[in-house]
Amino acid sequence: MAPSLIGCFLIKRISKKIYLAGVIVETEAYSQEEASCHGFSGRTPRNETLFGEPGNLYIYLSYGINSCVNIVTGKKNWANGVLLRSIAIKGENERIASGPGLLAKRFGLNRNFNNLSLSPSNDFWLTEGEPLKKMGNIVQTTRIGISQAKDIPWRWYLKNSRSVSKRIKGDRIPPKNKCWSPPKFEGL
Repeated sequence: MAPSLIGCFLIKRISKKIYLAGVIVETEAYSQEEASCHGFSGRTPRNETLFGEPGNLYIYLSYGINSCVNIVTGKKNWANGVLLRSIAIKGENERIASGPGLLAKRFGLNRNFNNLSLSPSNDFWLTEGEPLKKMGNIVQTTRIGISQAKDIPWRWYLKNSRSVSKRIKGDRIPPKNKCWSPPKFEGL
């Protein structure tokens, strides 16, 4: 699921006609069978959402400071999630949401939104964006910022985006005149 979210819009309704929308350009996957997943050791009150309905937000604090936004995936009663690592927003600084904490901050997401179902009726949802063939190549690599199961290649990012939080060694940030630019969300 994680690579298929690249190119999708995350949308927040601010008012009837105003939206904050950005294109997902970097994701990481987590699953109960590997040690870096919050559900690896079983269900707890803290990780209960991760075992819940696919399509809900699982939000936790990293080091007690930064909120990290995940989308529950897979099936109920099996801990699976996709961490949204970076989003590109048309007309804003390319680094404004380039990292899990910055992304959560820009979209105003914190633990109060944990277990929220992604739906226009809840003012947060996903839609399809541009086709990947228009956006460019996706890089698959290992996850970052974790201490266990670091060798699993479950991180993906859009190579042509300047909003990626961290690139693999040797992958340079594309010049502004050759990078992909996020489209504007046109509303409902």
